[in-house]
Amino acid sequence: MSTAHLAEVLLDRGLVAPDQLLTALDREAATGDSLAGALIDAGALSEEDTVRILAEQAGLEYVDLDGYAVDRAATATIPAGVAKRHHVLPVAFDGDVLILAMAEPGDIMALDDVQAISGHRVRAVVSHHAALGRAIARWMRSDEEIDHLGFSIDHSATPDHAEQAGPVLDVIAEDSPVVRYVNLLISQAIADGASDIHLEPAENELRVRYRIDGVLHETQSAPKSVQSQVISRIKILSDLDIAERRRPQDGRASVSENGKTVDLRVATLPTVWGEKVVMRILDTAGLRLDLTDLEFSPENLRVYEQSFRRPHGMILVTGPTGSGKSTTLYATLNAIARPEINIITIEDPVEYRMDGINQVQVNPKSGLTFAAALRSIVRSDPDVVLIGEIRDRETAQIAIEAALTGHLVLSTLHTNDAPSAVTRLTEMGIEPFLVGVAVDCVVAQRLVRRLCQRCRENYAPTEAELRIMGFADAQVGGEGAPDALYRPVGCPACAHTGYRGRLALHEVMPVAGQIEAMTISGASGADVARAAIGDGMTTLKSDGWSKVIQGTTALEEVLRVVAA
Repeated sequence: MSTAHLAEVLLDRGLVAPDQLLTALDREAATGDSLAGALIDAGALSEEDTVRILAEQAGLEYVDLDGYAVDRAATATIPAGVAKRHHVLPVAFDGDVLILAMAEPGDIMALDDVQAISGHRVRAVVSHHAALGRAIARWMRSDEEIDHLGFSIDHSATPDHAEQAGPVLDVIAEDSPVVRYVNLLISQAIADGASDIHLEPAENELRVRYRIDGVLHETQSAPKSVQSQVISRIKILSDLDIAERRRPQDGRASVSENGKTVDLRVATLPTVWGEKVVMRILDTAGLRLDLTDLEFSPENLRVYEQSFRRPHGMILVTGPTGSGKSTTLYATLNAIARPEINIITIEDPVEYRMDGINQVQVNPKSGLTFAAALRSIVRSDPDVVLIGEIRDRETAQIAIEAALTGHLVLSTLHTNDAPSAVTRLTEMGIEPFLVGVAVDCVVAQRLVRRLCQRCRENYAPTEAELRIMGFADAQVGGEGAPDALYRPVGCPACAHTGYRGRLALHEVMPVAGQIEAMTISGASGADVARAAIGDGMTTLKSDGWSKVIQGTTALEEVLRVVAA
């Protein structure tokens, strides 16, 4: 592009001021530097904007790889060495054509090599050099090397020591293949946005699966002979007993990834084919969620906020493991935290570090249980107490008493819905009248996958689907029935799953009036549920249907997590 043409484009788009452009033109004339280079050096134009403009003027598509969901099937078409040598990255397919991100789209040798190796016709798109480097490091790093390291470990293991503690000494060496293998598994999981890593022994292999957006995906498998070395390495990282294989163990490890610390909560479980290991990935950089990020409906958020803005009482968040209970509680703490109040948490483990909040890690080995810690905390002049989970009668009793003596208490329970929480506390041995007076609000929640907004497809719902959603007139266009719903399709942006990210379904039940009276009288959970719905509570299922109609999730996703 000529200097005059580039100057005209920049002025037309308002990317630089006229005086900045004149200064850069003078510098170009004096130094012989390009106009783009002069503008970049002067700080008037970013490198990324320059690359984008030059690509468009050359008739090429520009791709921002920092926000692009790369198709793994595309990256698998060429070896990592080729991508790094030519500084290119296959990012997607357009029919049979392989889309290749390049910083230098005129590099004919790179295009020819990728076309010959991949067996596909290639179309170049332009990306910023630095973003392309980061994407290559992320997407071309793991698979090939993991497979190679698995093969190396397999051949270093012998039948004599494959299931013995002997290889542990080799595992400790930081340059050994098994150390690099475990490190790469963890790095890849973090890069893929996984919440959990599952290492599952089978009869003839060690299977590796990642949980991404709440669903398990099988990503790797390793030979059976590497099993003991890999698990021993993870135990060493987590400070677990490598000689103990008959009892479950829990531990914690920290790793550094791209300049930030990530914690792993590690659990082992003996199975018939060996020890299964699950690593929960916890980003310790801190969580700064706003409650609006959790996508409460306006009414649910209003009811919930009325409860946590009170100076005392108990708020419970219920749901199964992995339903986002801790995230909701942390977001609530963010909403109420301020310098003039004292907030103390008791957690097992401390999943996220939060500035300005006193967080206590439970340690049963030293006698620091939830109940013991809670007794001490109540004497530490707290205004707000967060209890990671109410697991037993003693913890529940102290928490209830704290809520009744001027403290705001936040905690979690494992129940299927909000009304069941009050009956669960009475089953633990808490007097019903204490539960009714102390508990202010119960929130039940589930996580569903969010439809990819790029490829979702609308369609006319069937009568059966409308009937499932509770519409009496189960016909498209019937009273209140939606004309269209959305379903997943799949595209490179969502790795062809049809979903990208997750959102929560909520059921918010204030414990007041009729509900409080029923709780005190010891009514059943079913009776409490009917009364709550009569008072206007939106059930998990109803909240799910509203989000299906909005097009943010699919009907089958709601049915996956909530009973029809």
